[in-house]
Amino acid sequence: MRSSSKVLSSPPLAEGRTAEIYAWDERYILKLYRDWCPPDWVEYEARIARLVYEAGIPSPEAREIVELDGRRGLIYQRMEGISMVQDLKARPWMLLKHAHSLAELQVKIHEKSATGLPSYKDRLRYDIDETPHLTEGLRRKVRDLLERLPDGQNICHGDFHPENILITKSGPVVIDWMTACSGSPWADVARTSLILTIGVRAAAKQIPLLLQMMVRLYHRRYLWRYRTLRPDTENEMRRWTTLIAAARLNENIIPEREALIKLVREDFAE
Repeated sequence: MRSSSKVLSSPPLAEGRTAEIYAWDERYILKLYRDWCPPDWVEYEARIARLVYEAGIPSPEAREIVELDGRRGLIYQRMEGISMVQDLKARPWMLLKHAHSLAELQVKIHEKSATGLPSYKDRLRYDIDETPHLTEGLRRKVRDLLERLPDGQNICHGDFHPENILITKSGPVVIDWMTACSGSPWADVARTSLILTIGVRAAAKQIPLLLQMMVRLYHRRYLWRYRTLRPDTENEMRRWTTLIAAARLNENIIPEREALIKLVREDFAE
């Protein structure tokens, strides 16, 4: 890590809860963490981003960690493009192509493995144990199911959805790898599917009806394409969906809570 005296004169290109994105120069951007974030967050992100990039996955290259005005940040290769969601809003006729592209890109990711990624099952185990929104009886059933399923060694994004795909001139690029882990591809697919179903329904008041219909078609085509390329011969996705729903309760997304609890209860007939 090095300290920098660089002055960021322009406003951020984007910002979120934990960080702001600034132009660093013509080739790079800076993801600058907010001052309340623990220092090890940026080191963890740099390590994961490098593992993913070195595995050959289309993702921005992470460069060095810098300190600027008492805040720590990570310099990334600058990727010129817009998110898949933005492109769909501008070119809705690309819906089927993008749905297939989402699946094909995820299959390519799942073909890779890397040493040093956290375990998907460990992450789910933690969230299932910590969420206050499961009865103890239901929690035990969910944990028993989790322990019976295989660990898996595939690279999983952990939050794979069209907002995290950039459409660039050289092809789609996957961003935001803080949730990357090693595990079963069907756990990753189950989370994507829940985001595109329960997540979208929970936000229905903010989404026009026509767009909701488009998302449903997009989701069906995404699943069809993924299963065509990687058949679910053991019906694994169904079991992982229950676990992902239970673990997602710990994210405390209030509009989704009722639907997630209902899904878990129905699967265990509680």
